Amino acid sequence: MKSSNPVFGNNVYDVSAQHVGYGKGMTIAGTVNKAGILIVLVMLAAAFTWNQFFSALRVTPDGVYPSTGMGGYIMIGAFGGFITAMITVFKKEWSPITAPIYALLEGLFLGALSATFELRFPGIAIEAVAATFGTAFCLLLAYRSGMIRATEKFKLGVVAATGGIALVYFLSMILGFFHIQIPGIFGSGPIGILFSAVVVVIAAMNLILDFSFIEEGAYLNAPKYMEWYGAFGLMVTLIWLYLEILRLLSKLRGDDRR
Repeated sequence: MKSSNPVFGNNVYDVSAQHVGYGKGMTIAGTVNKAGILIVLVMLAAAFTWNQFFSALRVTPDGVYPSTGMGGYIMIGAFGGFITAMITVFKKEWSPITAPIYALLEGLFLGALSATFELRFPGIAIEAVAATFGTAFCLLLAYRSGMIRATEKFKLGVVAATGGIALVYFLSMILGFFHIQIPGIFGSGPIGILFSAVVVVIAAMNLILDFSFIEEGAYLNAPKYMEWYGAFGLMVTLIWLYLEILRLLSKLRGDDRR
């Protein structure tokens, strides 16, 4: 089985029948509990950088401006989270330690980034959070009820679409070094809004694949530490979905600077 989430790559459960020395096997309930812990850690770290940002605002006749830069928190959270994620992917048995660290680092990043958006567009952060969890909950219900099934064709389509988005983002990053932008898709015009909406849908569809892989791990009686790994993979998708919803909402409010 394949997933477009790199965390749930091929052969992720090769050790499923060999969990010698790891105690009881993976369960869906255990993975849900671990995911809940990671969500709490993300929210705690995000609350810290959020409060740091808004407690240092300067009110001037020209407007309200931050007196504390968030660049450091964003860099530490983004790059630290990426490095920790790579370690987790290659050392799955370390996930009980690395997954919480990843959650804390990403929380720093998300809190700082969300605060900067919130200053420009009041209320956007809570809207993005509500939309993210609402989407995840609805898709989970649809998956558990059988309305949406992770068939091979479905997986292939989501993998291909996600790969295409990754290619566009990578190309945009490379062109950015030469001060060249792909026209339209990152602006707040109709094309940019449509592009972001499509990306949000594809990110959401990745949740179905993640649910499928977690269910498969429980069925195969994967090692107990894979509960942390499964929760970590789910967090990767949720964070991506949140960021894309935040981007879409900013475009809908007319953020021409992005």
